[in-house]
Amino acid sequence: MACPSRARRLSDCSAIILFILLGAPTAGMAQTTDPLLFKNDSGFEAKLHFQAGLNLVAEGNLFWTLSDTFARTADYDPDKGWVESYLKPGISLSQALTPTLTLYGKASAVASYTRGTDAYDIGQTGRITLEEGYIGIQKRFDNLAKLDFSIGPRELRLGTGMLIANGGSSGFERGALKFGPRKAWEMAAISQAKLGDVSATAFYLDPNEMPSTDNENELAGIDVRYDGKGGGFAGVSFVNVLSSNSSYPKAASQGIGPPTVIPGARDGLNAINFYAHSGPLKHRFGTAYFALDGAIETNNKNDMFAWGGHFQVGHIWTDMRWLPSLTYTYKTFSGDNPNTPEQERFDPLYYDGSPSTWATGSKSSMTFINSNVRAHELAFNLKPSPRDSITLRYAHIRANELRSPIQFGQATRFEIAGGDNIVAGVTDAHLADDFFLEYSRVVTPNSFLTAGLSASLPGKGLDLAAGRDLPVWYGGFVNLVINY
Repeated sequence: MACPSRARRLSDCSAIILFILLGAPTAGMAQTTDPLLFKNDSGFEAKLHFQAGLNLVAEGNLFWTLSDTFARTADYDPDKGWVESYLKPGISLSQALTPTLTLYGKASAVASYTRGTDAYDIGQTGRITLEEGYIGIQKRFDNLAKLDFSIGPRELRLGTGMLIANGGSSGFERGALKFGPRKAWEMAAISQAKLGDVSATAFYLDPNEMPSTDNENELAGIDVRYDGKGGGFAGVSFVNVLSSNSSYPKAASQGIGPPTVIPGARDGLNAINFYAHSGPLKHRFGTAYFALDGAIETNNKNDMFAWGGHFQVGHIWTDMRWLPSLTYTYKTFSGDNPNTPEQERFDPLYYDGSPSTWATGSKSSMTFINSNVRAHELAFNLKPSPRDSITLRYAHIRANELRSPIQFGQATRFEIAGGDNIVAGVTDAHLADDFFLEYSRVVTPNSFLTAGLSASLPGKGLDLAAGRDLPVWYGGFVNLVINY
C-alpha cells in the first residue's frame, strides 16, 4: 500500500535530520566513555538518559476487512498510513551514604505523537506523561547479599514477561501505538532481597492506564527467582489483583447468544506463574536452549479457573556462516467453555507483547490477546554481520474454545451463524496464519534501524464468521530508534 505523500515527506525530512544528529557510524563501533554521565565524584553520580523513535507504518485490509461485515455504519477505512514518534528524556542520580548504603532515584517523561490515522482509527494526537519518578535505597552486605527498596513510578518485569511486564499504556489518545514507549507502572513499591543466586521481590503495582480506559487496577504479589551462573533461571510469581473495574465476557450457554459482560470480574484474581529458561546449552553442533512457562488463575468471586503457558526450544548453529538459528514456540491460553457455568477465560494481565516474547502472531496480536488462543510459531534468524540481523517469523493461530469470545475490547464482535442465532467467537478453530519478515541494523552503538513486512492470511474460522472469503491483511514499517 502506498503511504500518504505527506507522511512520506515527513519521513524523508526526519531521516535527514536524524542522520545529521547521529553522524556517520564509525568503523569500529566502539564507545569508550558514556557521553551522558556528567557527574561522578565522591560517591555521587548523575547521568542523563535519552530515547527517541520515529516509525513510518502502512497497513492494508486492516483486520481482514471484518469491519465491512460487522461495523458497516462505522465507515472504517481498512487502508491506512501513519507516522508515530516519541521522545523519552530522563535523569538518574545516586549517592553513596556509606560504603554499603546507596540512595538512588530516576525521573523521566515520554512525549509521543501520531500523525495520520492509525489502525484503531485514532490520529493527530499525542500526550506528554511522566514515565519514571522513583527513589530507592540499597543496602549491600557483601558481594552476594543485598536489600533494596524503591517507591514511585518505575518499570518492573517478572520472569519472561508472561503476566507482569508492561505497566504503561500507549496508543489511542496518547499516540505511538506501534512503538508503545511507555513501560513504567504509574506507582510501584518494590522490595527485593538477594542472597547469592536467589532473589525475592515483593511488589505493589498501579498500572499507568489511559484516562479514557482507566479501570483502577491495583496489584500486589511476590516473585522468587534463581539465576544460574550459566545464564539459566527459574522462578515462581504470585499475583493478586487487589481491586479492578475491568470486565470479563462470559460465553452464553452452548455458545448461542451474545456473551454476558461481567463488570469488575478481574477484581480478586489470583495468579501463580512459574517459569524456567535453560540458558545456552553448548554441544558439538552449536548452542541450544529451552524455556517453559505456565500460569494458573483463580478467583473465588466469580468461580474462575483458567490456565495458560508456552514451551520454547531454540538452536543456534554457531560454527556456520551468518549464525543461523531456529526457534519453535507453542503457546496456549484457555478460553471460556460455553458448556459450563464457570469462567475459564485466561486473563493475560500486563504481558510483554513484543514479537520475540508473548505476542501471538504479528498482525493477529493486534486482535487476539492471549486468551482463548493457541499457536505454533517458528522463527528463523540470520546475522550477515555483527550489525545486521534478518528474522522470518511464522505463526499458525487457532481458538481453544469454539463459540466463545476470542477477544474482548476494541475488537469485540459477534458472528451471525444459522438463522437468528448469534454466536460469539468462531465455529471453526483456525483463525489465521501470520508471516513477518524483519530486518534490523545497528547504525551506531546507540541507534538502531528496523524495517519489516508482514501479512496475515485469515483462517476458516474468520471466513465463516464473515460469511465470505476475507482478504490478506498486509503491512510494513520502517523505524529508527536512538537509545542512550
